[in-house]
Amino acid sequence: MPFIAATSKIDLPYKVAQTEVKKQAQKMFSANFPQTDRLIFAFDNTEIITRNFCKPLSYYEIPNTFEERNNDYITNTLQYSAQAVEDCVAKAGINKEDITDILFVSTTGLATPSMDALIINKLRLNPHINRSPLFGLGCGGGVSGMAKACTVAKANPNAVVLLVAVELCSLTLIKSDYSKSNFIGSSLFSDGIVACIIKGDNHGKTQPFEFVASSSKLYYDSLDVMGWEFQDTGFKVLFSKDIPMFINEHVHEDVTEFLTKQGLQLSDIKNFIFHPGGKKVLDAYTDALAVEGDFLNKTRAVMNGYGNMSSATVLYVLDKFMTESYEEGYGLMMAMGPGFSSEMVLLKLNKNK
Repeated sequence: MPFIAATSKIDLPYKVAQTEVKKQAQKMFSANFPQTDRLIFAFDNTEIITRNFCKPLSYYEIPNTFEERNNDYITNTLQYSAQAVEDCVAKAGINKEDITDILFVSTTGLATPSMDALIINKLRLNPHINRSPLFGLGCGGGVSGMAKACTVAKANPNAVVLLVAVELCSLTLIKSDYSKSNFIGSSLFSDGIVACIIKGDNHGKTQPFEFVASSSKLYYDSLDVMGWEFQDTGFKVLFSKDIPMFINEHVHEDVTEFLTKQGLQLSDIKNFIFHPGGKKVLDAYTDALAVEGDFLNKTRAVMNGYGNMSSATVLYVLDKFMTESYEEGYGLMMAMGPGFSSEMVLLKLNKNK
């Protein structure tokens, strides 16, 4: 089966304390958002300690246009993606010329030619690489991207697939948007860039992180739960308080159904590689799955240290499993995103290399 050979995440230069973000948000919203004082506690309840930003906090005080922010998205995405890819290639022990496919996942900026083309050009990767830019998957994009990368590697055992996920959520902030969604979003979202190398079966057997299967599910009539409203001023964030409810109502059944198809049950999962959408989302996963112990400890650690980096976040969690520790056995990657949808990837984690 295909396997994940390496991951490389970016620790951005601007690591900002949540308390500082809270102060700035209170200053920004208080004059035009009457609920500021009542809802400011949301920043404290996230359990986020520091946030990952591509720009200094002072950048977000200065008025700017959507065009300016999107140009900053392209510049920063290219710079940090190149850094992550070069590091990931070195970790995987390959030459960059070996890469056969690239999947680029993002929902926080626009570029045509797409960012994968810009990355190929900057790094002088093989010009014949198969390209797949993926937009609009939101928080589900990291798991969905991994599923698609592994499917490519399964179809071609000689494949060396590069998966890059970039979300610069801070650059989508619309300063004139005094909605509750924007206020709550400003308490959660941050920036993340990560690269992964996935190899086909001909590159080795019984690897530490092997792909087994994947699942994707779209829930009918839930289109308004999460997404963007595209305006002249940029990407207006839309998300609903119903997300934890969706998890409580669907996740246990969906996970059980997926695992049953693989001849497994929930107790067979030893490693939970989940996207940390926020404290309420993690609490909902904990209640819905009722797994003993702190099974989301690495997920919480990423949320505490980085915030919600949309699609990139779950790959930061994966990187933590790959670089720190994991339990031999099965691992389940999971995230939910716009649609409303759920994405799952089943991995087999082996200790022997």
